[in-house]
Amino acid sequence: MNFIFISPNFPEKYWQWCAALKQNGVTVLGIGDEIYDRLIPELKSSLTEYYRVGNMENYDEMYRAVAFFAHKYGKIDWIESNNEYWLQQDARLRTDFNVCTGIKLDRIDSIKEKSEMKKYYAEGGIRTARQIKASLGYEAARDFAEEAGYPLFSKPDVGVGANGSHKIETPDQLWNFFQTTPHVDQYVIEEFVTGNICTYDAVINSKGEPLVESMCICPPSIADIVNYNLDSTFFVNREMNENLRFWGRRTVKAFHIQSRFVHLEFFQLDRAHKGLGNVGDFVALEVNMRPGGGYIPDMINYAHNVDVYKIWADMVAFDRRTTPDPKDDYFCVFAGRRDNVEYWMSHEELLQKYAGNMNMAPRIAKALSGAMGDQSYIARFRTEDERDEFLFDVCNRKQ
Repeated sequence: MNFIFISPNFPEKYWQWCAALKQNGVTVLGIGDEIYDRLIPELKSSLTEYYRVGNMENYDEMYRAVAFFAHKYGKIDWIESNNEYWLQQDARLRTDFNVCTGIKLDRIDSIKEKSEMKKYYAEGGIRTARQIKASLGYEAARDFAEEAGYPLFSKPDVGVGANGSHKIETPDQLWNFFQTTPHVDQYVIEEFVTGNICTYDAVINSKGEPLVESMCICPPSIADIVNYNLDSTFFVNREMNENLRFWGRRTVKAFHIQSRFVHLEFFQLDRAHKGLGNVGDFVALEVNMRPGGGYIPDMINYAHNVDVYKIWADMVAFDRRTTPDPKDDYFCVFAGRRDNVEYWMSHEELLQKYAGNMNMAPRIAKALSGAMGDQSYIARFRTEDERDEFLFDVCNRKQ
């Protein structure tokens, strides 16, 4: 099996996908813009060959790289980056080289554009917030606001995270949004939904069946973390909520998901919302056809004593799971601190108190610190009380 991994060097931990593929006997061919000598040893040892391009945004260069590998190694079986940024380019390369193990261009809009996602949710009978495209103009948005009510929430139709998002609370703010937002026609506007964001994370085989499932709970939204300089916290839950499992699997079927790692986002309502449900019900937010960002794959591993890198590689190579489920589960917690904030407990005190629980304490790259903080801590616990005490110790600020 010939597998082309796009940008295997970024994020840095992505070498683990390549290593798991190699362990399964797959020929792993990397394409990236980093100089080969700067790749970490773990990645080098996982790749059969690496092709460096000058600019990964240049499709001609990427096409020539794939053509080189196809000429040298024969038919390409997979092209994948596991990275949101490259999803459209991955699909174009698969289309041009007739690689049938992933999404091609004819379906890419359904997983990239939030407005297109709504159609699949509707076909699957999955509850989701009402939405309108800003490209329809101010008058249409004003009429939508009168029907849906304020506040509203606007965000780019294509994009990841909270960048460019706006909460619109009054008619004047709606007018100002249309007057002052660059490229406003590229936004969508939705009715505002409140609650915790929960994710359904799973590796799906070619039959649309999950090989592993996990639930992540994010109490503050990424938008609030960025906009209000909050500390970033979220955790992988010990157990999957059965209602989330139902809606996650239903979403997999509605979007015809096959042979992918998915990170599907839902609101769990904290108040009754007309037309959407009661407190505790799940409302679909958006689909992400790739693993959760940051350290989420590692946190799933810590929480459930599994290896999602291996499970994903098993899906690729064998379309099944080759490792057992130990059913030994924890809460795995991420908490991020900001360098410009004083906290009651020092970094050293935290590491000492939680030495038996701490899995990682990595510094966060500047490009990601707005959403994740500067210094992070990842630890696991058996009980909710232990989990909450840890979050308090990490995030309690000096007044």
